[in-house]
Amino acid sequence: MGRLKGDAYGPGTFFLMPCVDNCVRVDLRTVSFDVPPQEVLTKDSVTVSVDAVVYYRIKEPLNAVVKIANYSHSTRLLAASTLRTVLGTRNLAEVLSERENISHTMQTSLDEATDPWGVKVERVEIKDVRLPVQLQRAMATEAEATREARAKVIAAEGEMLASRALKEASDVISMSPAALQLRYLQTLSSISAEKNSTIIFPLPIELLIPFLGTSACHETLRPSTEQLPAKHLKIQPKILNIETPGTPK
Repeated sequence: MGRLKGDAYGPGTFFLMPCVDNCVRVDLRTVSFDVPPQEVLTKDSVTVSVDAVVYYRIKEPLNAVVKIANYSHSTRLLAASTLRTVLGTRNLAEVLSERENISHTMQTSLDEATDPWGVKVERVEIKDVRLPVQLQRAMATEAEATREARAKVIAAEGEMLASRALKEASDVISMSPAALQLRYLQTLSSISAEKNSTIIFPLPIELLIPFLGTSACHETLRPSTEQLPAKHLKIQPKILNIETPGTPK
């Protein structure tokens, strides 16, 4: 009485002596349980509520029965304590972004602690991380400001690239008079496409020179003497004979 008799029995038929032998059934299948939400103070002094789920199984039935009174209850308490300990060493950003790393750390720590009990912790998963309402609003405001700043930077970069491309295009067009004239005509065409509008746009005669003949160009550009100012006209001096009385001819 009070001693372990032999080894653990497997499936099959076996005999027990009434009032002397006691049989304890151990489930060797993988079992899961939920860790209740834990209020944890992170490394950067932020209070968060975190819950998790743990998957474990019994790998050594004798140790699970002999070395621990209630392996299931003890494993649950240890999981909650380990969750608070691990999260207390992380800041809020790590808790939100490194769930997989935190789960692996918890699984390793729990497995080492429950190994003498014959318990094998197979997996730990962080289910949910809940933040205070005030902190959620502050984080949302910060994220919105960051997005607006990024959008302004992208818009400024786009304007810079567009201005640089426009400058290069203007340099290329200025090197070719024909291209400049075509661009001028395209501008007139796009303006004239507007409906219900009257536009008076002066057309320099120089733009029509390439489309006119050579003789027409000379005739067009030849200034008349009537339009030239007086300083450009050559005045031919004339000799006038003025007769006075008594003067011999």
